[in-house]
Amino acid sequence: MKNILVISNKAPFDKMHIRESLDTCLIFAAIEQNISWLFKDDAVLALKSGYNLSNSGLKDFFKTLKTLEIYDVEQVYVCAESLKKYALTCDDLSIEITPLSLEEQQSLITKQDHTVVLS
Repeated sequence: MKNILVISNKAPFDKMHIRESLDTCLIFAAIEQNISWLFKDDAVLALKSGYNLSNSGLKDFFKTLKTLEIYDVEQVYVCAESLKKYALTCDDLSIEITPLSLEEQQSLITKQDHTVVLS
């Protein structure tokens, strides 16, 4: 089993980067890899609770974020600095998530066999 970290750093509605990251996490989880997912920069906005996409014409993948544990994606992190940038706290987020400092993020990255950043 490999340790794989998926890093999301794009806004949730920017060409569906978050959806692609979600799909990547689920694919790796399906082949029984140890998956971690880190949200940083504008991607933290995907975690904010209260989105309503019913009038947007976009598929509501935000609901799927709440089911990550079912797919064995249990290590989900958020950049603490990015939360501050958007004046968010963990209580403002739609899922339970672990905030990491920049130093903790670097430590997480060094423990991985592979790191995936979709652009």
